[in-house]
Amino acid sequence: MSRNLAPLTSAASLAAALLAGTALADVPDVAADIAPVHSLVARVMEGVGEPSLIVAPGASPHEYSLRPSEATALQNADLVFWIGHDLTPWLEDAIEALAEDATVVELTEADGTTELPIREGALFEEHRHGDEDHAAEHEEHDHGDHAEHAADHEGHDHGDHADHADEHEDAHEGHDHADHGHGDHDPHLWLSPDNGSAWLNAIAAALSAADPDNAGAYFSNAAAGREELSSLRAEINSILEPVRGGNFIVFHDAYQYFEAAFDFPASGAISVSDATDPSPARISEIQARVADQNVTCIMSEPQFNPGIVASVMDGSDAKTGVMDPLGSSLDPGADLYPQLLRNLATSLAGCL
Repeated sequence: MSRNLAPLTSAASLAAALLAGTALADVPDVAADIAPVHSLVARVMEGVGEPSLIVAPGASPHEYSLRPSEATALQNADLVFWIGHDLTPWLEDAIEALAEDATVVELTEADGTTELPIREGALFEEHRHGDEDHAAEHEEHDHGDHAEHAADHEGHDHGDHADHADEHEDAHEGHDHADHGHGDHDPHLWLSPDNGSAWLNAIAAALSAADPDNAGAYFSNAAAGREELSSLRAEINSILEPVRGGNFIVFHDAYQYFEAAFDFPASGAISVSDATDPSPARISEIQARVADQNVTCIMSEPQFNPGIVASVMDGSDAKTGVMDPLGSSLDPGADLYPQLLRNLATSLAGCL
């Protein structure tokens, strides 16, 4: 009898393994666009499955070419989570072509998501005045039809060709921005922990609809993730408190969600929201702000040209730091998102 026990035990183990394999096979294949979104999805899927990451860590999501493995992940996906068209307009066609049968969740549209308008100008004039009607009265903030604007002014004697050239440069910045296919809202929504918290709910709901057997785990993980973000908010406020009120410049205008969440405004941005190269006029404007407002810190980013920061710093005593909105130095996974936000705060505190 004892001889038969081992085979029976092995058979039971084999059956359990087969059942576990069946359960694992039922977990949907999931893809996420950028590392912070991937991190939130991984937090919700913890203990159940692992999502695939589409945009490689360290790469800019504004312009990107899919690798074969990333295209395959999209093609195999049952669920795709992405920020939306405003951040990665190029990804929309890829999703339609490769993931036509997948459920696609655009997190920008999720309940509880807060969107902020794109800030205009190197110094965020509209943002600082907080009065769109007032801003609309000023010619430099009129971004309606740049071609018509230029035509209206052609042939007029401005008396100040340098100012006219600056306006012309700014108009071209507006055209560049439009050409990149971005919308009216700042697409860096993940840098608000409140949006991250709302997205945990949306991710859990979408996963539960696709995989009802694991709904309890998804919603439990999402609730735990929201608690972690609530604690993180208090931690970040304590990190920033000693340097609150310091003046700093960011590399590209990606951080207003973080600034708004922690009441910690930047003094300007070297590049626009989609990180296109700044015009000479914009660099001059930032250099003047550095001198006039006693800016003590200029932040660079690992994804972009450090030479631009060096040109802004020319003649300044400001320190430099690094802010990484994507967590490119962090390992992808559930821990990346909270560590990314924490790193932004510690980078600022260390530079100011």
